[in-house]
Amino acid sequence: MKKLIDYTKILRSKNAGPLFITFDLIFNNNEDMLYIAERLTKAHIAKAYNVPASKIDIIVYSVVNSIKITFPRKNISGSLADNDIYGCQQHVPLANIEL
Repeated sequence: MKKLIDYTKILRSKNAGPLFITFDLIFNNNEDMLYIAERLTKAHIAKAYNVPASKIDIIVYSVVNSIKITFPRKNISGSLADNDIYGCQQHVPLANIEL
């Protein structure tokens, strides 16, 4: 079984404002993007990040072979409890999902 990172050209995380985190999955080709789009579920992401599936958005942009995933941050960016102000270190659990 391969990990999600094995299918992507770029897999990154970043803030989507102070309250949300977003992930960009960019693929080399449409075939890989469609393969992942059919298999990656909100349940996979909810389990990896301990967030309710109902709070997760998955948006497929097939024209540019990419998928965007967004959900609320556990801690507001820049708050005392925040350990990643830019949200750029949050992609590892997603990258390691096996599909």
